[in-house]
Amino acid sequence: MTTSHTQAELLAIADRTFIKNYRQQPIVLTRGAGCEVWDVAGTRFLDMTAGIAVCCLGHAHPELTERLSAQLGRLTHVSNLYWNEPQILAAEAITRLSFADRVFFCNSGAEANEGAIKLARRYQSLVAGAPERTTIIAATHSFHGRSIATVSITGQPKYREGFGPLFELVEFVPFGDLAAAVAAIERPTACAIIVEPIQAEGGILVPPPGYLRGLRAACDAAGVLLIFDEVQTGVGRTGRWWGHQHDDVTPDVMTLAKGLGGGIPVGALCATDKAATGLSVQAGGAVPHGSTFGGNPLATAAVSAVLEIIERDGLVARAATQGEYLGRKLDALRAARPELVLETRGRGLLRGIAIAGTPAPIIARCRELGVLLSLAGSNVIRFAPAFVVSDAQLDEAVAILDRALGELGGKS
Repeated sequence: MTTSHTQAELLAIADRTFIKNYRQQPIVLTRGAGCEVWDVAGTRFLDMTAGIAVCCLGHAHPELTERLSAQLGRLTHVSNLYWNEPQILAAEAITRLSFADRVFFCNSGAEANEGAIKLARRYQSLVAGAPERTTIIAATHSFHGRSIATVSITGQPKYREGFGPLFELVEFVPFGDLAAAVAAIERPTACAIIVEPIQAEGGILVPPPGYLRGLRAACDAAGVLLIFDEVQTGVGRTGRWWGHQHDDVTPDVMTLAKGLGGGIPVGALCATDKAATGLSVQAGGAVPHGSTFGGNPLATAAVSAVLEIIERDGLVARAATQGEYLGRKLDALRAARPELVLETRGRGLLRGIAIAGTPAPIIARCRELGVLLSLAGSNVIRFAPAFVVSDAQLDEAVAILDRALGELGGKS
């Protein structure tokens, strides 16, 4: 798409027309290719965010573009009054590649997590015969979405402020503290626990060994559902298809979004046969959960294409290999600047460095130097590039980050 507006003109229009809930950086992006994007002014940026871990195949992937263009010419939307072929094939692909037996499609990670909460509550009430089990257990520092229910189970108070009264009942336990989680799970009112295999927005926090497996054992013993929020860690991002595979454990329910559509908005609620009964239609009852746009042919054609390309091209293994390379580069940066880089974290191509001070000026300076990075938690600079990222591009990104740290580190 071409525009007759300058970047300054577009930013001025945005300033007067948008609700000011974001803090967008002052560029208007107009096109991309692989791990590179360009703004309206023609400036090239190396993209280490991939739309916040979304564009796993990179920007304007030729095959994904071709397949979505073809789908647009056939069928875009029919609603869930009817089946459509792309949604059926996408669900088949997810179940083949994961533990899940059943899939529900929606439009975002927040919707997938909302669906997971509804499934858990209704499962305990109607299937397990335990209507007293209503408490959702979540972890501190977690992030599960921006809807009123998902912000209620997000373990960061800053996201909940000003929105009360919130969804109840919710109990927060420290992330990684198995004893605290088990104590909450064993309460007679516990319904489900929702945990991210790596807390991304919380600061790229990897749980200690045995934590996820311990949750599985405790949930099995207590009759509580285990939900893994894999919105950011799923679809190969951590170097395995699903983040929980690093710990050799499976949940009852898994939520997906972000990389699932490679840039097309789509979410999925994935469950075992047993857990999925929580959202099954009861004889004579109303449809318990739904979505007008969820599972539409365009979005699910994207799902099938993304999963097929990742599997065929070995991109999960590539995410692991490139992630290890990036991890070594970040470790070297930490060794070179120990007064500024406090810690390196992550798995696969979901990596972060915790820095002394405030990351915002560092991220802004990196943008000025041609690299796009993002914030995770209060002091972590996040890398989440496309799986097709090259060694040379990672070298460039880390070198520019090193330069920005050298210029501004003492002032941040």
